[in-house]
Amino acid sequence: MAAVRDNVFPTRMNLTVTKTRLKGAQTGHSLLKRKSEALTTRFRVILRKIEEAKLKMGKVLQNASFSLAEVAYIAGDISYQVRESAKHATFKVSAKQENVSGVLLPAFEPDIQSGSGQFELAGLGRGGQQIQKARLAYTQAVETLVELASLQTAFVILDEVIKLTNRRVNAIEYVIIPRIENTISYINSELDEQDREEFYRLKKIQGKKKERVANAKREAKAKEDSGANAVTANETAEEVGPDVRNLLSEQADEDIIF
Repeated sequence: MAAVRDNVFPTRMNLTVTKTRLKGAQTGHSLLKRKSEALTTRFRVILRKIEEAKLKMGKVLQNASFSLAEVAYIAGDISYQVRESAKHATFKVSAKQENVSGVLLPAFEPDIQSGSGQFELAGLGRGGQQIQKARLAYTQAVETLVELASLQTAFVILDEVIKLTNRRVNAIEYVIIPRIENTISYINSELDEQDREEFYRLKKIQGKKKERVANAKREAKAKEDSGANAVTANETAEEVGPDVRNLLSEQADEDIIF
């Protein structure tokens, strides 16, 4: 199976750009890895707090239920008195955000307004102490419930963000970085092949040039040799001098008859 790579033209500029992309991918992988580790650490802390809050919630609700049972046994049904005395909310919840490695986690805080004067006459005839005890128990239960809701919301958000971050880390580590490295290897191999072809071409050109120079030298030497031979022949002819007439060969004698 062929290595997966980007479809790019093998040039030195593309090699530089691809190396820059590899550097950025490695930096992003490192940052996301550290972010995932930080979120996982906070996730474990929240998980431990949720476990403690749930155990606490069970005990608080148990005490509140017993307190309400005591009120119902001593004072009877006081729901109508509570509805009549409740004019405005004495327990409010304020929300804020907490930044954890770039992730905004909601945090809920209880806001109890004391000294409002409500429920002061409840249980005036009987059961006043048990009513106040039940009120404090349910106030503590609601505080614990708000704390648990804040932790559960942060838990769900962190769970999704950690999964998303881990998917990104794995994608960069096992898909993006290998693809970029394969692209760099392909460009380097193609550039090396081009360098070898260029070296062979230059070597052939240099050989042709040397061959032409050698042929030119041989032709020049041959011309010099032929010119030197011609000069030597002329000099020899000049040393011998002009031709001497041979009278015997030029004029034939008549035959003499005796």
